[in-house]
Amino acid sequence: MSFWRIDTPTQTFVFGSDGGLACCHYWGAPLPEDTDLAAMVAAGRGGITGGMLDQVPPLSLTPEARRSFPGQPGLVAFGADGAELAPEWRFDRADRDGDTLILRHVAQGLALDFTIRALDHGLVGFSASLRSDAPIRLHWLTAGALPLPAHLDRLTEFAGRWTREWQPVTTVLDHGMRVREARTGRSGHEHPPHMILATQGTTNTRGENAAIHYGWSGGHRMVVETLPEGRRQLQLGHVTGSERAPATVFATAEMIVARSDGGLNGTAIPFQRHIRDNLPPARQPRPVHYNGWEAIYFRHDQAELRRIADRAAELGAERFVLDDGWFGLRDDDTSSLGDWVIDPRKHPEGFGPLIDHVRGLGMRFGLWFEPEMINEESDLHRAHPDWVMGPVDQIRGRNQLHLDMSREDVRDHLFARIDAVLSGNDIDYVKWDHNRLTPFPDAAQTRGVYALLDRLRAAHPAVEFESCASGGGRIDAGILTRCGRVWLSDSNDALERLRIQHHAASLLPACATGSHVGPRDCHTSHRVLPMALRAWTAAQRHMGFEMDPHELTEDEAATLTRVTAWWKANRDWMMAGDIWRLDRPDDALAEMQLAADGSRFVLFAAQITAPVALQPPLLRLTGLDPQATYRLHMIEAPSRHSTSHVALTDGEIRVSGAVLMAQGVALPPAFPQSIAVIEGERL
Repeated sequence: MSFWRIDTPTQTFVFGSDGGLACCHYWGAPLPEDTDLAAMVAAGRGGITGGMLDQVPPLSLTPEARRSFPGQPGLVAFGADGAELAPEWRFDRADRDGDTLILRHVAQGLALDFTIRALDHGLVGFSASLRSDAPIRLHWLTAGALPLPAHLDRLTEFAGRWTREWQPVTTVLDHGMRVREARTGRSGHEHPPHMILATQGTTNTRGENAAIHYGWSGGHRMVVETLPEGRRQLQLGHVTGSERAPATVFATAEMIVARSDGGLNGTAIPFQRHIRDNLPPARQPRPVHYNGWEAIYFRHDQAELRRIADRAAELGAERFVLDDGWFGLRDDDTSSLGDWVIDPRKHPEGFGPLIDHVRGLGMRFGLWFEPEMINEESDLHRAHPDWVMGPVDQIRGRNQLHLDMSREDVRDHLFARIDAVLSGNDIDYVKWDHNRLTPFPDAAQTRGVYALLDRLRAAHPAVEFESCASGGGRIDAGILTRCGRVWLSDSNDALERLRIQHHAASLLPACATGSHVGPRDCHTSHRVLPMALRAWTAAQRHMGFEMDPHELTEDEAATLTRVTAWWKANRDWMMAGDIWRLDRPDDALAEMQLAADGSRFVLFAAQITAPVALQPPLLRLTGLDPQATYRLHMIEAPSRHSTSHVALTDGEIRVSGAVLMAQGVALPPAFPQSIAVIEGERL
C-alpha cells in the first residue's frame, strides 16, 4: 500500500491506496515528519483527534456499492442504456504539486480524480472530477467521504427562512443517516452549505469541533451517516440530479474543512480569513452604504431622491444605492424584469442628473439588478418566451419566472443590457438580487450565473458586486469569489440581525457582511428599537442605512451620525480583523473584533431580553496576549440603570490579557434591547 500526506499547521491528512480507491486514514492533529504512516494505519488509527488517536476504520473517498459497502455510495451514475454503472476502479497514480495531491483512478472508459489541497489558514479542500469516454448521466458524486469519530456527536446545521437566516440547529448523532438537500437552485435560506461537528459542551471559546463548507451556489446534498458497525462518514456534493444532461466531464465544488480544539472560534476564524482573502478586489476603505428601498420602494421621484441623498450624505453615507423600480415600466413586482432599460417616466434624462447630484455630495452610485429573472409582463418575455426555465404551467413565485442561464444566447443578451447601463453611467456597485426559486435544481444554471458574473467583472473591473437572494439565500464560498459583499438578510430588525450575523460569523468576515440601520418601525417585524442598538448592530459589519432619513428625530440623527463617524475611523482595522464570538447567557450576545496585529479590539455586548440576574456575569474575552496589559474604556453604555456602577462606568481601566480571558470584565446592568460598546488597546 502507498501513502501520501497533506500537512497544515493544525492537522495532517493521510491517504492510502491498495489498488482500489484511496482511503482517508487519518484526520487530526499534526503528525511528526518521521511518523511511520504504514504502521499508524496498520494499527487502525484514524478520524479526528483531540490528542489521542481514535480507533476508526478508514473509509474510501468514494465508497463503492459494488464492494458491498453498507452505506451511501459516493458515486451514482448511469450509462446510455439507463443501467447503473458499477465501475471496477483501479488506482492509477498520485500526482503531487506542492501542497496539492491528486489521486487518480481508472476503470473501463472512466477516470476519477480526487484533489486534496492544503489551503490558507489551516484549511483543507477536497474535490472530485469524473471523466467518461462516452456520455453518461450523473446522479451523485461526492467531493470526498470523510470518516467521523464517535466523540464528535453534535451536528450543528444552519436552518432559516426569509428574514430569519442562519439559525443553528443542533442534533445528537446516533445510528442512521442525516440527509439534507438544498433543491431551490441556490445555497438557500433553509440550510446553507455549512455545518459543524463538535463534542458535547463545545462553546465559542472551548471544545473540539470541525467545520465543513461546500463552496457551491446551486444547491447541495449533505450526508452524515452512522453505519451499523459504528463507523461514520460525511459526504458533500451538488444536489442529486442537478446534472440534468448526459455529459463526459463532471466536477464537484470544493468541500472545505477546518478543525480546532479551541472552540467554535477556532474553526470560524480560519473560514473568515479564507473568505476575506479570496474576495474580489473592493474599494478601500469600505464605503458606508445608503440603500433607498425601504424609503421609497418602487416610487422613484427625482426631487425626493435628491432630498434623500442630501440627508444621507449629512449622516455620513458614502455610496447611494438605487434599488428596484428604475427600469422598464416597473411600478410593482408584476412587470418588467428582463427589460433592463432606464424608465424615462421616472428618469427622463437617464441617471446622469441623479448621479451628478450624488457625486457632488461626495458619494458613489450603485444600482440594483435581478438579471436571472423575467416577468411575463415584459418586452423580453413577449420576444423570447422560450428563454424561461421550466414548464409553462409551473407555479409562479413573486410574480416572476426564471431565465435559463445555461443558454449562451440568454447570457449574451443580459450581458449586452447590463453592460450598456454600466458603460453609460458612473456606477461602481451592483446589488445582484435573486428573488425566486428555480423550478428544479440544475448545475448548468449555476455555471451560467458564474459565467455571466465573470464576464461582467472582466468588462467592468472597477464595479463591485453584492450577492443578494431574498436576503441571505445565496451565501457560499463560490459566490464570494465573485461578489465582495453579501446582503445577509432582508431583516433590518436589530435583534434579529444580531443573531443572524453572530451565527453567520462561523463563515463570514465583517468586510463581506452588509448590515444596515433600518426604519424606526421595522418593516419586517414592526418592532421599534432604540437607535443606539440599531446603529451599533450595523457598525459590527459593513455598515449602511436603509430608511427614509427624514424620519429621524434630532436625537436619533445625532446618535447615527456619531456611530457612523466612529465606524469610519475604525473600519480599516475592523474590516481586516477577526470576529471572536464570546460565551454569554441565552438572553445576551457578545463578540469582539480583534485587529490583525492584536493591537486593539472592540467589544459589543448586547442585552436581548430581560436578564435573570440583575448583574450580568463577567464578560470573559479571548484571543488576547496573556502577558500584555490592555486599556479599556466604554464608548456606549447599555442603559442608565440606577445600579449601573462598575469600574468601566467611571473611566478607563487597565487589565492584563490573562485576567481578561480567565476572569473577564464587569458590565453594568442593562435593560433589554440595549448594547454596551467597549474599546480596548494593547499597551
